[in-house]
Amino acid sequence: MVRIRLRRIGLKGQPSYRIMVAEKESPRDGRFIENIGFYNPRTNPFTISLQEDRVYHWMSVGAQPSESVAQLFKSVGVLERFERFKKGEAVETLLAESAEKLKGRS
Repeated sequence: MVRIRLRRIGLKGQPSYRIMVAEKESPRDGRFIENIGFYNPRTNPFTISLQEDRVYHWMSVGAQPSESVAQLFKSVGVLERFERFKKGEAVETLLAESAEKLKGRS
C-alpha cells in the first residue's frame, strides 16, 4: 500500500519534514517514491508547501495519507479540495484557490 507521510529532516531538536509518497513497509527515512512537499512546524504559523496536483494524483490512484499528514491536509484545506476534484472540478481552479489561501496565511 502506498502512503503519503512525513520524513524527518533537520538538526536535533529542530525538526522539519518532507511530505513523501512511499510504500507503507519502507522505513520512515528510507526509500520513497516521490517528494511532494515540505512542512516546518517551528514557524508561527507553520510553513507548508505542496505540489497539490501531485497530491491529487497520488490520492486518486489509492495513496492514503498518514494520520499526521491527514491533519495537515485538513488544516490547509487539501482534503476538501480533493473531494471537489473527485466530483469533477478543474485542477487549475483548485490550484489557484490553494495559492490564494496559502498567500493569505502568512
